[in-house]
Amino acid sequence: MPDDLVIAIDGPSASGKSTVSRLVAGRLGMVYVDSGALYRGLTWKFLREGVDSSQTDRVLAVLAMSRWEFFVSEGTVRFLIDGEDPWDQLRSAPVRANVADVAAIPEVRQFVCNHLRSLSRFGPLVMEGRDIGSVVFPETPFKYYLDADPEERAKRRYREVAGRGEGVVFEEIKKSLLQRDQKDSTRPTAPLQIPL
Repeated sequence: MPDDLVIAIDGPSASGKSTVSRLVAGRLGMVYVDSGALYRGLTWKFLREGVDSSQTDRVLAVLAMSRWEFFVSEGTVRFLIDGEDPWDQLRSAPVRANVADVAAIPEVRQFVCNHLRSLSRFGPLVMEGRDIGSVVFPETPFKYYLDADPEERAKRRYREVAGRGEGVVFEEIKKSLLQRDQKDSTRPTAPLQIPL
């Protein structure tokens, strides 16, 4: 298997990308990358620094100053930001509420895209996201797009969030997913789309 092989699995939130990507990576002996973790990591960093996504100068300063260290743990790419491990906070309610706005910032998308491309140093990758096959690795011949009925996606996300012990209302989860779909598919930079 070539070291620079990338399997791109794109799709909207809660469509099963993570589950399928982990299974494929495990079965093929490849490294799994959740591209959304990088956006959530930046969102976590912005929240800790008190940076609002509309504060362009501060956003750019955090991008320029933050130090990212990537490593593979149990077949998954993880990272430290400025020596701190944010992994357990990446799916917290505050991060979830702000990540779509952060991910829509063109400079953030370029920052994450550059880091994602650099991860090929870890060998063959299964990478999931919203623009992996269309923007990050458009040259890969292995592009897959997963989707599911919004009701089913909302059920998946509800079970995930409730399983972490967070108090959630199903209709709020469904509304949030639909809003995220709208933001992701209409943003000017790297919108969610089926990769060609």
